[in-house]
Amino acid sequence: MSGAVIDPRQAPIRAAPKKALSLSWSDPRFRNIVWQVVVLGTVALIVWYLVQNTTRNLAARRIATGFAFLGRTAGIPIGEALIDYDPSISTYGRALLIGLLNTLKVAVVGVVLATILGTLLGIARLSKNWLIARLSAIYVEVIRDLPVLLQLLFWYTALQGLPTPKNSFHPLPGVFLSNRGIKIPVVEWETPFWWALAAFVVGVIGTVAWSRSATRQQEATGVRPKVWPVALGFLVGFPVLIWGALGAPFAVEMPVLRGFNFTGGATVSPEYSALTLGLVIYTSSYIAEIVRSGILAVPTGQWEAAGALGMRSGTVLRKIVLPQALRVIIPPMTSQYLNLTKNSSLAVAIGYQDIVSIASTTLNQTGQAIEGIAAIMLVYLIISLSISLLMNWYNARIALVER
Repeated sequence: MSGAVIDPRQAPIRAAPKKALSLSWSDPRFRNIVWQVVVLGTVALIVWYLVQNTTRNLAARRIATGFAFLGRTAGIPIGEALIDYDPSISTYGRALLIGLLNTLKVAVVGVVLATILGTLLGIARLSKNWLIARLSAIYVEVIRDLPVLLQLLFWYTALQGLPTPKNSFHPLPGVFLSNRGIKIPVVEWETPFWWALAAFVVGVIGTVAWSRSATRQQEATGVRPKVWPVALGFLVGFPVLIWGALGAPFAVEMPVLRGFNFTGGATVSPEYSALTLGLVIYTSSYIAEIVRSGILAVPTGQWEAAGALGMRSGTVLRKIVLPQALRVIIPPMTSQYLNLTKNSSLAVAIGYQDIVSIASTTLNQTGQAIEGIAAIMLVYLIISLSISLLMNWYNARIALVER
């Protein structure tokens, strides 16, 4: 028999045995279950009462309920839509779908542009150049102190003050600025472009896979293979090859002045321009402060150590500071994305037809206010939850993992 003694610190730790649930008020788990049942039951009872009371009152006043109206012809004129719409035959459901797409068009573009502008402003506030730092500080302080609705009205009034199409500004070939909006050239979309877009998506997947493979090789050997040549081939070469193999069609439709208005090309309406511009400028001022505080949260020793290695400031910021600052930036940045999306509901003040505007018109015509308000709430709830889930996933992905 061996005389070796086992170190108790190295012995496997056994989990404490679970105590059986006791149907006694002295058991904390039993009390928790009882209180949860009571709270959920109370909430369910309140909801049931409100639904029954509302249904009874609507029936007494002979007001229709339900969502059957979504299949009826809308007859709502909509100025801009991403899908085909004819008020004489399209339904309320299609009109609400267009409102949803218009809201997403503002939210997605606004989030991207506000992030870019806010990041640049946040970095500029920390610039060693006195003029750049002060100008960015003035921008942030002034914009944050002005109500967002006032800024939307300002930009809409400014765009409405542009000259008529006949006297429009012509800053670039094929681009015209007038009180009817911004006219730009547009490429006529054909079937090969869809295949090129599919090739680009495949290229993105291939680039991500190669980047991960390069990271694994770097961890194993200390040498990282170049990623940019492969990314260039996947993201540019492969789609261009597919597009060229299918005939390489490329026809540009240019806007042309005919009489008192333009024909051809694409139009960016003054309402959409004012809404997007106002929301981007307003939200970027808050994002700038978030980025600035995130960078300042990184210890100055990181800058000093990188400087001692001879690294340039731009490289230090891009590869060392910002990746660490993201852990501080992402949570409050999520709130700003949600605020921008919800602030897009102010579009009704300048005539942009988003989900709020079209749903309001729908409930006025049909008299079904509860369903209209419910549709608006559901849309913003789904969008907000989607943004939160995406940002929480990314925040968890970049979080520090203790070993």
